[in-house]
Amino acid sequence: MTKTDNKLWKVLLATGLAHVIWGFSFMASRKALDLTSMPVLLSHRFLLAFLLMHLWPRKLQELRGLKAGQRAQLLLLGLLEPVLYFFGEQYGLLHSTSIFSGVMIALIPVIATLIAAPVLKERPTPGQLLFSALSVLGVIGVGLLSGEGGRPELLGVLALLLAVVSAVGYSLLSRSLSAQISSFTRTYVMMGVGAVVFTALALWHCREDPGAYIRPLQDPSYLLPLGYLGVLCSVLSYVLYGYSISYLTVARETVFANLTTVVSVFAGAVFLHEPFSWIAAICCIGILVGIWGVQRASNH
Repeated sequence: MTKTDNKLWKVLLATGLAHVIWGFSFMASRKALDLTSMPVLLSHRFLLAFLLMHLWPRKLQELRGLKAGQRAQLLLLGLLEPVLYFFGEQYGLLHSTSIFSGVMIALIPVIATLIAAPVLKERPTPGQLLFSALSVLGVIGVGLLSGEGGRPELLGVLALLLAVVSAVGYSLLSRSLSAQISSFTRTYVMMGVGAVVFTALALWHCREDPGAYIRPLQDPSYLLPLGYLGVLCSVLSYVLYGYSISYLTVARETVFANLTTVVSVFAGAVFLHEPFSWIAAICCIGILVGIWGVQRASNH
């Protein structure tokens, strides 16, 4: 194996691990939300992540040398994700159906790939588009198996559109900044922006009962899921994602987002004893084949 091949496998492993961690996040969120509200959980999560990153002060020295324009771009990056994406995703899930939400989120890699062509001059191959579409079809199939009926509300549609736009914007901007700014610094600013915005929202949410912000932290059963979300899902996963997108094109990187669906289905079946059929297995295999195919069909 050449040095180039070895490097590529490390990069693919990094992004794969990041999305596997995110795939298990729904279980941690479900557990934590039994004990607190979403605004408080998001505040605790990103405050923990932001404070944790100060354990590596030498890595933060890069911030001092950044130009004003670069700092503005980093703030925009943090606004796109986690702030706008989380707002859009959470309200979209609340005011929509799981099928519609899954389809919208699954379209993020396809849209990002198409926009990256004129913006970043990263033209996808026909094979990448084909395998990306296969991965999306797999996600749609998983969504249809949920059997959830009903129609999405307008608020849910708009919220999910916000999530899609912010996720695409984040992928393109992070890829653009990767040549200038390290993954650690990008993640640090994102966690800082998230901590400020979500803490302000949480304090407003708890204005009539300030103790509601502190009480969950006194429950040991809350600390484990919070640690998973704050340390693994926020710091580790975003650093890994930022590292991998420094080397992978948007098409190759973003298709891994659909891996979280496979992991979520697996986790639900194994740990929560949710139903798992052979049709679901075929859909998950389709997702994995799509991810593999996008990598194989790359020009680089």
